[in-house]
Amino acid sequence: MLRNREYQLVLFVMCLLSLLGIIAASFISAIAMILIAIISALLIASSLFFTSWRYREIAKLSSYLRQISSGDYSLDVRDNEEGELSILKNEIYKVTLMLSEQSSILKQDKIQLTDAISDISHQLKTPITSMMVMADLLTDAELPVEKRMEFTHNIHVQLERIKWLVSSLLKLSKIDAGTVQFKQEPVSVYKLCHKALEPLLIPIDIKEQAVSINGDQTISFLGDLNWSVEAMINILKNGVEHTQEGGNIDITFAENALFTEIVIADNGPGIPKEDLPYIFKRFYKGKNASEESIGIGLAMAHSIITSQNGHIVVQSEKGKGTQFRIKFYKQVI
Repeated sequence: MLRNREYQLVLFVMCLLSLLGIIAASFISAIAMILIAIISALLIASSLFFTSWRYREIAKLSSYLRQISSGDYSLDVRDNEEGELSILKNEIYKVTLMLSEQSSILKQDKIQLTDAISDISHQLKTPITSMMVMADLLTDAELPVEKRMEFTHNIHVQLERIKWLVSSLLKLSKIDAGTVQFKQEPVSVYKLCHKALEPLLIPIDIKEQAVSINGDQTISFLGDLNWSVEAMINILKNGVEHTQEGGNIDITFAENALFTEIVIADNGPGIPKEDLPYIFKRFYKGKNASEESIGIGLAMAHSIITSQNGHIVVQSEKGKGTQFRIKFYKQVI
């Protein structure tokens, strides 16, 4: 405390003023001089005591901060008194709570990252192992041409699958990190539906499925066309894959004062009731999922839609088809 230059200056000024007061009182009377001397000594002693107390409190706070920096957020320094130290204690406690919450979020993120890496490793392991086996077989000079072409085609298919997985994971990671800048432009729902259907026309034609689009062509919402197309493709792809040959996929859209709604319905076998709560969970594969399914398409669609002030729900009944309802709100609710 006494090494503090500021307090040394304060103490010097107090002593000087006390000395001047004692000298001035000596011209009045001896009793006045003694009284001024006692009062000055008591004031200086009180200042020393109070400053010493403040230093002890600050030392406690310093110790508390050291514990916080080491990761201990369990201490509580709040008090209900008035004063600068009390305000400081309460502010430090608020910061402690914030750091504790951030620490919990970081731990949860680490767990999710570990799980994601584990899932990705699992997804990549199968195609890579398959390609390694086929690559070894291709080294056989006596391998028939038909088998060689078959293995080459299978390797190409597996590489396309890995490329799609990596691309999808990169897009998801950008959305999760908040680095994607979604545009806020008028998006024609009619145009959105047609652009989303384009890459799926061949599998739709192969399965002889019927697709209908119904809605006012002037309906639109504020969003990002390209990212919205990405979401719609994944939802439609799910419908095409899980709808039988000759089945129907119906797209309808409408709007009101609150939101623009797009409904994608199919007459496929439906989603089992126990799978519905997890349908948008990353890497989740339901009972009816195909072997090639990775379980990332609907998760990506959900992230894209919710990132654009949207909402998506799924309704399904076994044997009666599945319905995805997408709402893009016109204002934040």
